[in-house]
This record gives sequence, C-alpha cells and structure tokens, in this order.
Amino acid sequence: MLLGGVGIPTGVSVAIGTIAALTWLNPHVYLDTVVLLGTISTRFTEDRDAFAAGAVTGSFLFFFALGYGAAWLRPVFANPTAWRILEAVIAV
Repeated sequence: MLLGGVGIPTGVSVAIGTIAALTWLNPHVYLDTVVLLGTISTRFTEDRDAFAAGAVTGSFLFFFALGYGAAWLRPVFANPTAWRILEAVIAV
C-alpha cells in the first residue's frame, strides 16, 4: 500500500492509525457534532430519535456525495486551469 500515492510503503496498522488520527484529532468533530448538533438537538426533545436518524442520514449522504463527487471531478481538476478558476471563485 502507498501512503498518499507517493511511494511510501505502509501497512494496515499505519492506515488505521491515520484514519483514527484524522477522526479523533480533528477539532471539527467536536465542534460540529458535540456543540452544534448537541445544541440544536435540545429543541427536539420529543422527536429525539427522528432527529438522530436525520443527523446520521444527512452525515452519511454528505460524505458519500463528497467521496463520489471527488472521484467524478477528478478528471476536471487534472487541469491546473480548473484549480485556478476554483480558487478565484473561493476568493470572491
């Protein structure tokens, strides 16, 4: 297995350690999940299960779309001009 496709050999333990670090050391995990969703969820005391199911479904759909969207747009962003256009749009 190659780390980031740059030719550094890795094993399963390195890959799992990287996944764990990206998950648990990411401050947005705590800000988004605990603070934001935790605060919003207090409004839905009677529909707690429906809120949880909606949050889980929304998260799954977002990351699923992110992964497949990245694969779908990979040929587009192989062109450096596409990156310049994207960065200009972000800057505006």
